[in-house]
Amino acid sequence: MKNDYYTLPTASEPEPDTLPEDTPALVPEPTADTNVQPDEAAGLAAAEEEPVIVIRGLTKSFSEHEVLRGIDLHVKKGENLVILGKSGTGKSVLIKCLIGLEWPDDGDIHIFGQDISTLSYREMNAFRVRIGFLFQNAALYDSMTVRENLAFPLRRHKKDLSKEKKETLIMKTLDDVGLADSVDQLPSKLSGGQSKRIGLARTLILHPEIMLYDEPTTGLDTGTAREISELICQTKTKYNISSITITHDMACARLTADRIIMLKDGIVYAEGSYEHLEQSEDEWIRSFFN
Repeated sequence: MKNDYYTLPTASEPEPDTLPEDTPALVPEPTADTNVQPDEAAGLAAAEEEPVIVIRGLTKSFSEHEVLRGIDLHVKKGENLVILGKSGTGKSVLIKCLIGLEWPDDGDIHIFGQDISTLSYREMNAFRVRIGFLFQNAALYDSMTVRENLAFPLRRHKKDLSKEKKETLIMKTLDDVGLADSVDQLPSKLSGGQSKRIGLARTLILHPEIMLYDEPTTGLDTGTAREISELICQTKTKYNISSITITHDMACARLTADRIIMLKDGIVYAEGSYEHLEQSEDEWIRSFFN
């Protein structure tokens, strides 16, 4: 499936992952409150820094079917936002709008303070390099070894790196996901959990500022699913990444979510921490936690 900005990778037609360059946080001007000490002022500034993702009034329909009906949400720097909802509630459509696989009918999407609808083709391609995406099936290239899978985005986006530096980066990133010893294996020799880890490594090698996880634990056994959830937490801390995770796995949500939004009938039906939502008396919300 292709559009002007993004192509889903296939085994026969590899397409590069996304890659970012670090960008400074946008912080408001300091206040004139003389009672605020320097350390306190720094804390207030960090608390007020502009979210890395802001969505306002997002709508999307397919023929007569209205999937998203005025979505408002934001993601703060270093936050993992988990999106819950039953099948068909627009979770995947929402995340596709963020990466240009779908374009909304109405509403605004601001990423790093930039309205992405104003970007040209070239600007959009450069902009999207700062966002990583982990597919449900890891989307590894079957004919390539693990090393070659990780080298592929480097050839596209880090052309100036020497062969030695690329190799060092490949091995370091594989070590970060605990699979340095799999560097010469083919994807067919990997387990489902290992494939997810390699897919994540291939995205992390470009040091994205935002990660989008699409059902990261789907198809995995309970133990492996927990390992992937813990790896998402470690990745957020180590790479200082902001992320959105779409999942049906409540154990994954509990482990990874700083905040949860729940979609129902195309709207944000509920929002809060896992603990807060778990105590809700709303029957529909409780159906997820029971």
